[in-house]
Amino acid sequence: MDSNRSGSAGGSAQVAGTVTEQLPSALYRVRLDAGTRVIAHIADRMDRNFIRVLVGDRVRIELSPVDSGRGRIVEKLE
Repeated sequence: MDSNRSGSAGGSAQVAGTVTEQLPSALYRVRLDAGTRVIAHIADRMDRNFIRVLVGDRVRIELSPVDSGRGRIVEKLE
């Protein structure tokens, strides 16, 4: 494992969206502001701080550079 990796990848796109559905295995279906839907999981930093994500919450997602249909929830927006 690369020792100087930071928590987030430098080249991945971050977009905002709304949680539309809570799925099994701590996954969420999120509708992005552009209208597309992605499946996302909670980033470790949010999970460690016990931040709860509910249906209807606005979140910021970091999209996977490999699969644009998957992402990681990095921030809960107000």
